[in-house]
Amino acid sequence: MKTLVIDASPQTPKIHFDAITGVMEIRGRSIPDQADEFWLPILNWFEGYLLHPLANTVVKIDLEYFNISSSKRILFLLYKLNELSEAGKEVHVEWYYRQSDEDMYEVGQDYAYMVKVPFVFKEYIDPDIAIAI
Repeated sequence: MKTLVIDASPQTPKIHFDAITGVMEIRGRSIPDQADEFWLPILNWFEGYLLHPLANTVVKIDLEYFNISSSKRILFLLYKLNELSEAGKEVHVEWYYRQSDEDMYEVGQDYAYMVKVPFVFKEYIDPDIAIAI
């Protein structure tokens, strides 16, 4: 299975899903005009991964903002992680959020509550703030 790489744009996140390492990364912002057009290839790739998953899968999510249509697709992807867990695979989500973005932390908490896989929350300092200090 080929690695899925989609470069970031002003409206879509960078996607790097690697079936060889089991690490799936989503970084940036997700406000596509056509959410299905953007997310469908990603979700289809992940469905293919579920056919032959690795023993360990990590999903890293670092989003500065996403709209409701993206939120639904992200939640669908997270629900799919339940299937891996139920099949005896090790899986967890690393949810990255900026120290100054309490809303994104709370969204991650909401997602963690809705799915059965463990979340690890990773706070980091805004680069702009670090420069100003």
